[in-house]
Amino acid sequence: MSKRAFRGWLAGGLILLLGGFYFWPAPTKPFEEIYEKVPEAERLSLQQFRTTHIPKRLVVEGLEWEYIAAGQGSETLLFLHGMTGAADIWWKQIEALRSEYRIITVSYPPASDLETLATGVRAILDKEQVARCTVIGTSLGGYLAQYLLTRFPERFARVVLSNTFPPNDEIASRTRFQGILLRLAPNWLVLKIFRDNFRNTIYPTSGQDALTLAFLSELTYGRLSKAHLVGRYRCVIQSFEPPHPSVPILILESDNDPLVSVSLRQQLKRTYPTATVYTFHDAGHFPYLNRAPEYTEQIRRFLVAQK
Repeated sequence: MSKRAFRGWLAGGLILLLGGFYFWPAPTKPFEEIYEKVPEAERLSLQQFRTTHIPKRLVVEGLEWEYIAAGQGSETLLFLHGMTGAADIWWKQIEALRSEYRIITVSYPPASDLETLATGVRAILDKEQVARCTVIGTSLGGYLAQYLLTRFPERFARVVLSNTFPPNDEIASRTRFQGILLRLAPNWLVLKIFRDNFRNTIYPTSGQDALTLAFLSELTYGRLSKAHLVGRYRCVIQSFEPPHPSVPILILESDNDPLVSVSLRQQLKRTYPTATVYTFHDAGHFPYLNRAPEYTEQIRRFLVAQK
């Protein structure tokens, strides 16, 4: 074989190798394996909820949204999840509040800007004939809730901002390298990076809560893709002018939140100085999972106090 032919074969082999590395399929795992360490009562509760609450679907500007509509009552609660979440991550709150309120929870499609997310949320509210509601947003969902208040303030009667942050420059600056890696890495690697972060960062600060680790891990074993996560990251670092709401606001925060720094927590409270604030102790970033009764009770108290 000539040197030219050998170099051709070598180049082709390297291309195949790199292609295989980049397009290697992301692994999946069954529910039973992912949730094997979760207490049986919680595991069965989630399975039963999923059986009885099949998500609805709505296509908005070419993107398919999934959402859950449940409960009853004259008031509606809209729950918005964070960067790693889905509509059913709120199942404990839905089960606890459904007899008192109508509840809508959404799953974001792979959208890359807050305007697209806001348009989808408004379309779901219109579809469900909800003129005005209370919005409860956590992390990215709390950031989106603030953006919604700048776009459609007339649609919201109260606001709960949970484990979240105001418009800022800190996150984009602090995560610049991670943002580049997120865009360039293959799908399977992005999901693995998030899964490792759940185990090494989120799990310890949640009080080593097996449910929190299992639910988040499940998202990376087939429910989410790189497109979802890249889009949500772009939303997190998108800048906008904070709203000046006249409606009641509740801020829920954790004193050991590994994803929202102390400076961002302080900045959020300065941005909304009239807000009621409740601080969870050693609850991490997902208290609605690992401290669900306490979390839900704070929401209930706020809703009753602000009627």
